[in-house]
Amino acid sequence: MNTGHSGGIPEEVIEAVLQHNDIVDTVSKYVHLTKQGKYMKGLCPFHSEKTPSFTVTPERQIFYCYGCGAGGNAIKFRMEIEGLSFPEAVRLMAEESHVPFHDNKGTAVSPQNKELERLLQAHEWAAKLFHYLLKNTEHGKAAMDYLRNRGFGDKLIDQFQIGYAPDRWDTLVQFFEKRSFDLQEMEKGGLLSSRQNGSGYVDRFRGRVMFPIMNRSGRVIAFAGRILGDGQPKYLNSPESRLFNKSRTLYNLNLAKGAIRKQGQVVLMEGFGDVIAAWDAGVQHTVATMGTALTENHAALIRTLTEEVVVCYDGDNAGQAAALKSIPILEGAGLHVKVSVLQNGLDPDEYIKTYSKERFVDQIIHGAVSTTKFRLINVKKHHNLLEEDGKAAYAQEAIGIIAQLGSPTEREVYLKELSTEVGVSLESLKQDCNLARQTYSRKQAQSQNSNSNRSNGADASGKPFRGGSRKQTGAPTLLPAYHVAERRLLSIMLQDGEAATYVSDQLGDGFNIPEHAALAAYIYSYYAQGKPPDISRLIASLQDDRLEKTATSISMMDEPLDTSLRGMDDYIREIKKFPKQKQIEQKREEMLRAEKSGDFLRAAQIASEIIALERG
Repeated sequence: MNTGHSGGIPEEVIEAVLQHNDIVDTVSKYVHLTKQGKYMKGLCPFHSEKTPSFTVTPERQIFYCYGCGAGGNAIKFRMEIEGLSFPEAVRLMAEESHVPFHDNKGTAVSPQNKELERLLQAHEWAAKLFHYLLKNTEHGKAAMDYLRNRGFGDKLIDQFQIGYAPDRWDTLVQFFEKRSFDLQEMEKGGLLSSRQNGSGYVDRFRGRVMFPIMNRSGRVIAFAGRILGDGQPKYLNSPESRLFNKSRTLYNLNLAKGAIRKQGQVVLMEGFGDVIAAWDAGVQHTVATMGTALTENHAALIRTLTEEVVVCYDGDNAGQAAALKSIPILEGAGLHVKVSVLQNGLDPDEYIKTYSKERFVDQIIHGAVSTTKFRLINVKKHHNLLEEDGKAAYAQEAIGIIAQLGSPTEREVYLKELSTEVGVSLESLKQDCNLARQTYSRKQAQSQNSNSNRSNGADASGKPFRGGSRKQTGAPTLLPAYHVAERRLLSIMLQDGEAATYVSDQLGDGFNIPEHAALAAYIYSYYAQGKPPDISRLIASLQDDRLEKTATSISMMDEPLDTSLRGMDDYIREIKKFPKQKQIEQKREEMLRAEKSGDFLRAAQIASEIIALERG
């Protein structure tokens, strides 16, 4: 059986995974999609954009971004969004869909991308080296003392694979050289840095306690290093790479995902130290963002595991402000949100040490409040309720928050509490709340109208944008005729096995663009196995990212195609014509050079050759 780039995974497993994972359902867990004709559109999760260029085609079970070129099937989407190798993505999706997973030999499945696997192996080796140096050498003694002082015992150190990078320039450099790793590749992966004079490489992490960052499957993809002493920066993360995207990575998700499903809830924190302290306190459904603000991708990732989040950020002003910002992002992903309130500016780790593990679980986790209550608590801190003006200002700001609640019962509960706090009658507060709701409703309606105008290519006043709904950055690039013909012919082949057979007989590997020739070869092979047209399945058989992007881009062509034999013959004729045209152009350049050098006899011979080519 031909497994293509499946790395030993039987084709029936891949096909079952694709059948059980609809592209719209898969993407919708991470991207808000809106139906537009036969397509679904949304903001691309792989690059920053304000106008949706990310398109999902339910009929063909593929996605494609016209902005950055990302594209593929449901498996490819999971690979890109979670930083997984092909076998990891298939295994994960098979488990989620209850599809039996096995490889052809009953052994570990080899990965799709060799460079990706080398980087994963390098990170695994580096994590083991750092862990060994921490626990077994003099280099790690100061780091071990630091961890002991923070309450980290051997069990926690081993569980989270904490290590130490010595304060030397070449610990990892020598380690990788001895194992024949490509140092340039290691720099691209974020483990090394190039010297400023370009003469070689040095360790990126030096003199730091090392916390490995794993992907969802438990593979090390990056590191966070905490410096020993007073140097800067205090924390240093791996740079973004093919393995690591901090806006789509949650620390400890690999260990916490089972507990998250069991608890039906995730606890979201800011730092890995807090996560480890909470784990030690028995709160094992805890994850953290990696030195970055919470993103929509984080929220979408959480939504694949649970519907409830407890935001447990630091108790200082910065932490509480970050918690406030996280609420609309999490709620926008369809999550039910609660917020922990930590007093005296403590972070979760400090709270556990100051009070106790039991109090942390009872009062901070189980005692998390609703988002409305949290907003009211936050507002209340900014007003002096001992003064009448302070009470009035607090009441008005609080009413603005309560008025946004859809449930009359919820509004009454909070208004009763507010009445007691500020000494104003419930009826008066209700009247003010009703007025605030009317204002809020008007603003919402105006906002919806504005958004509707923009989606239809108009500005806030309803006037059309000059460039339509998308900003025009210049005239579109016109492709050469042979290039267009090749794309159109391949588009027909992707949808019709008989057409592919005809092209194989008439043109074979005669495509001029290497990616097109390679894609055609895969299409011929795919139909030769008796398979029906299925773009998603065909993409799963390809062997590299470029071909996947090429196939997806071609399959998304939304233009009329002449699928008749005459039409295909025209495309084939255009394709075959290009090499001759190129040869004639080269001959003309050669003839001009001969004339300039005074070799008129040679120029006349070349002219005869050009005439012969044009007649042929």
